[in-house]
Amino acid sequence: MKPAQATKVSAEGVAKPLLTTLASTVYERLRDDILAGTLAPDSKLRIEFLGERYNTGTSPMREALNRLLADGLVRREEQRGFFVAPVSPDELIEFTKTRCWVEEIALRESIENGDDDWEERILIASHRLLRVPRSLKPGTYESNPEWERRHVIFHHALLSACGSRPLLAFCDQLQQLTFRYRQLAAAKSYPRHDEQGEHASVVKATLARDATLASRLLTDHYRHTTAVILSQYEVLNPNNKAPKKTRRRSETQSETS
Repeated sequence: MKPAQATKVSAEGVAKPLLTTLASTVYERLRDDILAGTLAPDSKLRIEFLGERYNTGTSPMREALNRLLADGLVRREEQRGFFVAPVSPDELIEFTKTRCWVEEIALRESIENGDDDWEERILIASHRLLRVPRSLKPGTYESNPEWERRHVIFHHALLSACGSRPLLAFCDQLQQLTFRYRQLAAAKSYPRHDEQGEHASVVKATLARDATLASRLLTDHYRHTTAVILSQYEVLNPNNKAPKKTRRRSETQSETS
């Protein structure tokens, strides 16, 4: 007879296997460190080192790494183990193009179907975002976790009436992947980007139910952010590797501005 598996009761009163709970905690901490750039792109993720860093055992760590592998934030090499996924200008451009495509659909659907509660969510999220500083230090960049949290909530609120949970989940995943790039370049690009002004313009057009203008402003916002990140080329290419796709300067500017 197998021994009973250790469980932990959640806040909702549901008993969950302790291993899964530990793995989820480690997964979230690892993901946050990768997205914030604390764990650098291409760095090797040694199980022993990670176990000490996150104070956990081998099984929860491997489960967490496999989940991050599915998210695209970790890669695995045969006989060599796990590594933080690399970054590249080409990948960022792909992520941005895809994010623009899918979020335009989600925003147009939200504008068409959104009710008063949806409008209220946008106004509240926008107001709360304005209440915290972008950086913890005036004049120089120091990541403000509370601003980042409210920023995610704001963008999610814009799309939250689209009526498709799979679409929203895909939008959230793309947001995470592009956030990683933004964090890597933030210290050098701050404060060149008027995010506050761009957010306000998107909110105004969205609440006016102008789907064409709102979607254009939202995608321009993402392309502008990408252009700022791409200007920090050495951050994305520490080994000075050229992008896979060679583009004329005018073509790159037309896609990212």
